[in-house]
Amino acid sequence: MAMTNKTKHPVPPSSSRPLWQRLALRRLKFLAFVAVFIAVVLGGSYLFAPQWLMRADIKRQAMAAHVEQHSVQAGDTKWVYFEGGKGPTLLLLHGFDASKEVWLKQMELLTPHFHVIAPDLPGWGESTRVDGASYNIDAQASRLQAFVETLGLQRFVLVGHSMGGAIAGVYAAEHPEHVAELALLDSFGLKTDQNEFSRNAMSGKNPFQYDNREEFAKATALAFAKPLDIPGRFQDVLIKRNQDNRAFIERTFNELRDPSQYLSVQNRLDQLTMPVLGLWCHEDKITDISALDSLRNGLKNASAISTSILIGCNHMPILEKPDETARILTSFALSH
Repeated sequence: MAMTNKTKHPVPPSSSRPLWQRLALRRLKFLAFVAVFIAVVLGGSYLFAPQWLMRADIKRQAMAAHVEQHSVQAGDTKWVYFEGGKGPTLLLLHGFDASKEVWLKQMELLTPHFHVIAPDLPGWGESTRVDGASYNIDAQASRLQAFVETLGLQRFVLVGHSMGGAIAGVYAAEHPEHVAELALLDSFGLKTDQNEFSRNAMSGKNPFQYDNREEFAKATALAFAKPLDIPGRFQDVLIKRNQDNRAFIERTFNELRDPSQYLSVQNRLDQLTMPVLGLWCHEDKITDISALDSLRNGLKNASAISTSILIGCNHMPILEKPDETARILTSFALSH
């Protein structure tokens, strides 16, 4: 049998490789190191400092929305707010146990057409809180006037969601000279049919308290039609924040149980003379959609009334149906 000799050629040392190969290998090693480093940093941040990642994501969203964060002292409050865009001014007010960040997606969609301002309401988010002071609807509407005067705002479209809607409605009734149009989104402060949430609230049971992930899931299920996809460590940050603010949340929740508060807009509907929009999620478990009928029937002097009902969302159309909500707000703001 014939034997065939095969000659093995040794792999040349790296020093004998072409320059381009050596440079490519160095770059690959560097990129691999950077990837491992980033993975370690992100993994460590997620485990031990998830609030850093959450703040970074908020900054990313603010950049996408073309808004900047500012602060101003107005009355007894240092207001912290997002602002951006050019055009007619929209002032956006968030709801109970929320903050200005819930508006970031809306601001991304609205800033191409409007000058948009979204503050942390006094006592919430990064805006300051005065110990022992009232933060009910009437007190907040009064503080809002100080904010408007400090910023030098003249006429604007006032948009309020949930508790922010009640504040917006009361403010519009008391300061019609500033409110060109009023938009109420799943608003508190109107007469509604009773539901499980309102029955629990009137009995003193506050569903906005949670001490673990299971209770957090139950609380968010009240406001969202679908379960939230929030990483566990991020949930822990929100739970800790809720615990830190527990006394304030409980005190304000109890203030809002008074009839003067949960009917605060209902009692002023005949004072609203500007165009009014009511936008509701059909499946709202917090503010029953029957509030929309109360709004329509009570607006005796509004120059125009618009209503919209969204399907497939619960209490948070600004997050659950952001495109549809922004489209409705844009059409309403530009139609008058």
